[in-house]
Amino acid sequence: MARVYLGIGSNIERERNIRGGVADLKGIFGTLTLSRVFESEPVGFSGDNFYNLVVAFDTEMPVEALSQTLHQIEAAHGRTREGPRLSSRTLDIDLLLYGDVVMREGRFELPRGEITQNAFVLWPLAEIAPDREHPLLHQRYAELWAAFDQARQPLWPVPFAWQN
Repeated sequence: MARVYLGIGSNIERERNIRGGVADLKGIFGTLTLSRVFESEPVGFSGDNFYNLVVAFDTEMPVEALSQTLHQIEAAHGRTREGPRLSSRTLDIDLLLYGDVVMREGRFELPRGEITQNAFVLWPLAEIAPDREHPLLHQRYAELWAAFDQARQPLWPVPFAWQN
C-alpha cells in the first residue's frame, strides 16, 4: 500500500471543479486527507487566480493505472490537453508522490519537481505531511517550506465550502 499525494488546482469554475474532483477521488479511493484550499496567481502565464490544495490517500493501484484514473477525472471535469502547457485549467491533478518511489520514466517524474518549485504545492504538502521526508532531498516538507522564498509566489488560504 502506497501513500499518495496529489496536487489539485483549478482556475475555471474553481469551486465547482475542485469540489467535484475531490468527490470523485473520495468515491474511488475512500478516505482522503485534505490540506486547506489556497489561492494563488498563475505561474508562467496571465490568467485568473487558481485554487490549489494537496490530497493524500493510500492505494494499491499501480502508478500507470493511477495516472490514467487521474486523467479520466480531469476529463470528466472538462480538462482538455490542447493548447499551451501553461494555461488556464478546469481541473489539474498532479501525482506528486507515490510512497517513496523515485522514478524518471517517460511522462512520470516522482517525486514531482514542482514540489520544491511552487508555493502552491509545497505549502499545502507541508501542511498535511510536515514530517515526511522528500525521497531525494531527505529533508522534511516543513523544513523545505520554511526555507522557501515565500515572497516570490504569493499564496493565501481561502475559506472553502465543501458542500454547495
